[in-house]
Amino acid sequence: MDVFWVSLFFTAVTAYLLWFTFISRSLRGPRVWPLLGSLPGLIENSDRMHEWIAENLRACSGTYQTCICAVPFLARKQGLVTVTCDPKNLEHILKTRFDNYPKGPTWQSVFHDLLGEGIFNSDGDTWLFQRKTAALEFTTRTLRHAMARWVSRAIKLRFCPILRAAQLEAKPVDLQDLLLRLTFDNICGLTFGMDPQTLAPGLSENGFAAAFDRATEASLQRFILPEVMWKLKKWVGLGMEVSLSRSIVHVENYLSKVINTRKVELLRQQNDENNPHDDLLSRFMKKKESYSDSFLRHVALNFVLAGRDTSSVALSWFFWLITQNPTVEKKILHEICTVLIETRGNDRSKWVDDPLAFEELDRLIYLKAALSETLRLYPSVPEDSKHVISDDVLPDGTFVPAGSSITYSIYSSGRMKSTWGEDWPEFRPERWISADGRRFILQEQYKFVAFNAGPRICLGKDLAYLQMKSIAAAVLLRHRLTVVSGHRVEQKMSLTLFMKYGLKVNVHERDLTAVVDGVRKEAVGVNCNGNNCHVAGSSVVVGGGEVVFGVD
Repeated sequence: MDVFWVSLFFTAVTAYLLWFTFISRSLRGPRVWPLLGSLPGLIENSDRMHEWIAENLRACSGTYQTCICAVPFLARKQGLVTVTCDPKNLEHILKTRFDNYPKGPTWQSVFHDLLGEGIFNSDGDTWLFQRKTAALEFTTRTLRHAMARWVSRAIKLRFCPILRAAQLEAKPVDLQDLLLRLTFDNICGLTFGMDPQTLAPGLSENGFAAAFDRATEASLQRFILPEVMWKLKKWVGLGMEVSLSRSIVHVENYLSKVINTRKVELLRQQNDENNPHDDLLSRFMKKKESYSDSFLRHVALNFVLAGRDTSSVALSWFFWLITQNPTVEKKILHEICTVLIETRGNDRSKWVDDPLAFEELDRLIYLKAALSETLRLYPSVPEDSKHVISDDVLPDGTFVPAGSSITYSIYSSGRMKSTWGEDWPEFRPERWISADGRRFILQEQYKFVAFNAGPRICLGKDLAYLQMKSIAAAVLLRHRLTVVSGHRVEQKMSLTLFMKYGLKVNVHERDLTAVVDGVRKEAVGVNCNGNNCHVAGSSVVVGGGEVVFGVD
């Protein structure tokens, strides 16, 4: 009997190793280990996961397949992960075969308690209905005006005074934290018309904001654990699941009060054509359809989650890149000063009376290019995943079986030589600008996917640029930032590309004298011949004893 079991054991091991040898040879990418798959490599590189994925993709021409569970019958299905950043594959996944690649049951299960069947956590008809409804609102100029109003007020009355105080007191600030608070106040105002005032003087904790943060963090923790384990912890009431349940109750109670109050206000003002409520929640509530309070709460939470972290994280990396690239900073300041001289005159005190207006922001082409270049290198959402409904073949020939998952690496898509050229590691906003420097160049949609692409492309893309340009211009116009000596700037491994230790900066007063002088010399050259000078054009001419000062 003992011999029988020993023989059976060795036969099973031999069969498994033969199977494993076959399966591992069919996979490209990180090394696959028996039983554990590629998990050892993932764990080893957990503190640099996005860069590790990018390295593997560069080595595999933009696509590789691996398994996270090297077990027969699972390795080619639930355990198989296809990772890609190939633009043609992205178009196929996000557009051509859109219906075959939904978010899937794993994603929806993780976020269901917090986001329900909201627009960012749903598929099929549920998603399509919300998408169409929201799309109608995001195309209105009224919503853009609402965003500008909330952003301008927060910049003028809260953000700038805090930075000014830090400058006068020579105290460093965590810019990432300030930006998170600023964008949270803005998105709450735009979404449901309430100001949580997290950026108020003293930076005190707001109950709703704190509960929202805890609920988001606890939801993200579920991705680390197998579904069976976190569901067991939820049922028993252990760890972060307890915090998640309590935080969701707090968040939903807060939003329920907002909704009930808004219902009363809208009922009183239904005959008033000058209804002051232009937030998204009010717009949904004023439609003919009758939405449940639960639906409205999830609508609000989905938009808050999408609009808070993404802009603040992008701005954090933008300001850090600016401190590392003074030439780019100088060009941005040159552009801002050029616009303000034309719109507000030469009195620099008027430049900082109010944040820049629509028309002024729209002219900041180089600033938009610098923000886009930031998102290319440091996208707010570095990785995203899809579930495969039925067997399919990607444009590069990769077979993806039903039941497996696909991760498309947004972080890697901006770091491929085959897509962006030899200079892909460089922070170079010029790649987004036409040769004459007058137009912003839209890159191919599936080459630059920081705002997603296809039917799920970000509805708030234009509003995000509006907010980021307004904040960036306000800061750079008033202050010069330097990273605190010894401060470590590292990526935090999360669904959102936070800085692990924040962004600690020193705030200095901005001296615009040299920049303004340069703008004036460019706008009006000085033609000198002997002792006589007169106004000339803006081109540079040297020769024959004649010099025209300017910049071509």
